[in-house]
Amino acid sequence: MPGRTAFQENANTEEMEVLRMNLAKVRIPEPTNRIYKQECCISFDTPKSEGGLFVDMNTFLAFGKDYVGWNFEKTGNPVYLHIKQTKKAIPEDRPLKKPTLLAIGVDGGFDNQEPEYDETYNIIILPDYATLPFPSVQLPEKVRLAVDAILIAEGAERKEQLASWTADKKQISEHALTLKQIDNGVIVPPSGWKCAKCDKTENLWLNLSDGMILCGRKLWDGSGGNNHAIDHYNETHYPLAVKLGTITSDLEGADVFSYPEDESVTDPLLAEHLAFFGIDFSSLQKTEMTTAEKELDQNTNFDWNRIQESGQEVEPIYGPGYTGLVNLGNSCYLASTMQVVFSTHSFCSRYYKNQNLKMAFDNAPADPTVDLNMQLTKLANGLLSGKYSMPAVQNNDVDSSPNSKQEGIRPRMFKAVIAASHPEFSTMRQQDALEFFLHLIEQVERIHSGNPNLDPSRSFKFGIEERLQCPSGKVAYNKRHDYILSLNIPLDKATNKKELDEFQKYKTQKEAKGEKLSSEEIVRPRVPLSDCLDSFSSPEDVQGFFSTALNTRTTAIKTAGLTSFPDYLVLHMRKFVMEAGWVPKKLDVYIDADDIIDISHMRSKGLQPGEELLPEDGPGGQEESTKVMANEDIVSQLAGMGFNHLHCQKAAINTSNVGVEEAMNWLLSHMDDPDIDAPIQKEAGNNDVDPSKIAMLVSFGFEEEVAKKALKASGGDIEKATDWIFNPPASSGPMDMDATSSSGPTTTTVDPTLPDGNGKYRLIGLVSHIGSNTQCGHYVAHVYKEGRWVIFNDDKVGVSKDPPKDMAYLYFYERIQT
Repeated sequence: MPGRTAFQENANTEEMEVLRMNLAKVRIPEPTNRIYKQECCISFDTPKSEGGLFVDMNTFLAFGKDYVGWNFEKTGNPVYLHIKQTKKAIPEDRPLKKPTLLAIGVDGGFDNQEPEYDETYNIIILPDYATLPFPSVQLPEKVRLAVDAILIAEGAERKEQLASWTADKKQISEHALTLKQIDNGVIVPPSGWKCAKCDKTENLWLNLSDGMILCGRKLWDGSGGNNHAIDHYNETHYPLAVKLGTITSDLEGADVFSYPEDESVTDPLLAEHLAFFGIDFSSLQKTEMTTAEKELDQNTNFDWNRIQESGQEVEPIYGPGYTGLVNLGNSCYLASTMQVVFSTHSFCSRYYKNQNLKMAFDNAPADPTVDLNMQLTKLANGLLSGKYSMPAVQNNDVDSSPNSKQEGIRPRMFKAVIAASHPEFSTMRQQDALEFFLHLIEQVERIHSGNPNLDPSRSFKFGIEERLQCPSGKVAYNKRHDYILSLNIPLDKATNKKELDEFQKYKTQKEAKGEKLSSEEIVRPRVPLSDCLDSFSSPEDVQGFFSTALNTRTTAIKTAGLTSFPDYLVLHMRKFVMEAGWVPKKLDVYIDADDIIDISHMRSKGLQPGEELLPEDGPGGQEESTKVMANEDIVSQLAGMGFNHLHCQKAAINTSNVGVEEAMNWLLSHMDDPDIDAPIQKEAGNNDVDPSKIAMLVSFGFEEEVAKKALKASGGDIEKATDWIFNPPASSGPMDMDATSSSGPTTTTVDPTLPDGNGKYRLIGLVSHIGSNTQCGHYVAHVYKEGRWVIFNDDKVGVSKDPPKDMAYLYFYERIQT
């Protein structure tokens, strides 16, 4: 090679000899091997980092410059492929494209103006970091083949994101190919459409069976239609409808909905189905937004701007504890939750202050990417160290403007490991932040089962005691544990009723004139958080309660309180209710949340002097009391809305027959359960339970008697039994877990494993949601840090000027230590 000195030739020969000596440690990857080449498995270093990335050529795990030595010490693997990326300059006149899809990094999605990089490679041999350039014909063939295979292969990190950034692709409807169309003489005109049952002229749907034109569903904010299209399906069971105004010569853009499948679908025979009613699709112009476009349009509404603090110059913050999380594609539910969770002392201490990366890596299995403890420690260091909290670089210049984003970190490996046991979180779809929080807590508790003293999830755990009194005057006490306090919102407690009345009159006048309300004109109910807390403890009727004193089913009165106060209290606001006509609706409501709350009055008092407990069993009581029967009034009302009768029965049973609203909330959140269509289990004989299943629950830490009762109540299903233990149905009387018996104590016994203290709390975090339901839209976190509120909007971190305390979905309170 021209210009090389004899010294360089000698050095290269020595390094090549070292490489040959270690060829046994080099593997050529197989197609099934997971190859990491985009991110360090124990830090957030990438090929773009100053030290580049080192890929172990035996395990195909990647390590940053500061961590590759740890891997050599642990495994003895000396040969690494070093990848270094250097940014190219971006033309300043590169145009921005208008997005047409809810996506990032794909055609039609949001243009991130991602820079391009030059990439260089070297073979590095530890411990002396001997370096050989790649490509080079002088390298052994095995090394060249191994490197080529690594570079050509799709990285493991990327494989986990190959699912589309956009919503799931529409599937061909099973009803499209067999659709029967009724020859009733209907010819649909090219314009001038109106709902056949009301005066609506927008959001109209053409039923492809009989040609009826009807308005769409009423949306959570009161807009949309009057439900006439869905009502027509419930009456006729004609399955497919197409949205008028979305039909053009490009039929793929038409919005076709399948009512039985309850989703947007593709109709490959749409042209024929339209021609049946005289529709020439080639002449139609688009006049309506599709469902997906309506989601995009949310960017402009008031709530979206308010929660994200759009339009305000948010001062960026950098440093320890102020690191943004890059959106992986609908991962804002994860980002917002983890920002608040890692602002708590318990999680910060467990995974950052008291455990460094080296400790976690040394204790991790051979593949640290699948170890939850390692990935939580990695995420904690990424968020809290400040190492990755720096301004994004735009066109080789640091972006220091207001509203600028950070480089941030991508929680890919954490998402992969926390979602491994959950079919929904492993997808690229939007998820419920509450469900994710509970799943996180469950997984953290699981990995600490052998050492609960280190478990940071305990800081959220508390006890709930329910008191049930039947008409005999006798009582039963049921206890359970939880991590969130789910609260109903009593609209009758709104503090601005006068303004609401005036707004309704104004709204009626505007609608009569055919005018639309602007978002700034809308008046929302304001309900104090204190009233929501009071509603948790207020008495409510429990229908179908089996009284062992009366030996019959009756109506009991239930009240609830807390047996302990956690270090961190998470309040979940239940915003789905039933409106007039039994239509499910998301409450458009403000919650006036105080910075300081005192829940001391919510502490349960336990069995009081003079109270008499319900007996353990009445005549034939055990078998009867374990059977929960659905209240037919609740079932009939739900079924009248078009829901499946079996589903309605399950909803009533699983909400203890408390009422239609509670049953509806359960039904809406369990529609996708895999066993939703399974028959309701009937208890038989002595309710014999598989001993192996009892042993499994006992191994989880539950008492044997509790395990038996849970398995009996859930038909032997272990997963349902676990859920029963944590959320026992109130109507099963004294058979519930930890129900106080006639020989029990006369005061509430505090579980020594639970944290406890005074009832005063300070607001430290908010997770807010924009969208019609928790499976779409966007989540943003606000955290109170160092005397100020901070907004965490994915990779945008800054000083919050107007935290949306009245709009949060989840409120995080920290107990004030005295």
